[in-house]
Amino acid sequence: MELISDPKVEEVFKNYPKLVKQQMRHLRKLVLKTASEIEGLEKLEETLKWGEPSYVTKNGSTLRMDWKAKNPEQYAMYFKCTSKLVPTFKTIFKDKFDYEKNRAIRFKLNEEIPETELKQCIAMALTYHKIKQLSLLGA
Repeated sequence: MELISDPKVEEVFKNYPKLVKQQMRHLRKLVLKTASEIEGLEKLEETLKWGEPSYVTKNGSTLRMDWKAKNPEQYAMYFKCTSKLVPTFKTIFKDKFDYEKNRAIRFKLNEEIPETELKQCIAMALTYHKIKQLSLLGA
């Protein structure tokens, strides 16, 4: 898999507070690892959308992540709110995650992330246009 990364993304990661930076880099690592494991995914673009680190694939739905100073104890992974992604995550994973309506999965800075389940969510987002017609997105 080819990663095309905008250098401005690294600047955003560098400017997060120390503990936040560690958690955000961990999310990034999960996205990159998941993308590398998806058969047929040839290219992943890492860019900024709305000033937030974002991940785009040819057949996927944009996946964003960020921490905001107005909610300093949490950070989140954002999905297109008009997609079936978050509603499907809620059906499959129920209360495994803390959801923000149909747009995000929120994490507390001091909590352990359920990585196996989150990687499934990431994979669904990165392949969304290939699986959106499937029941429960093929899960």
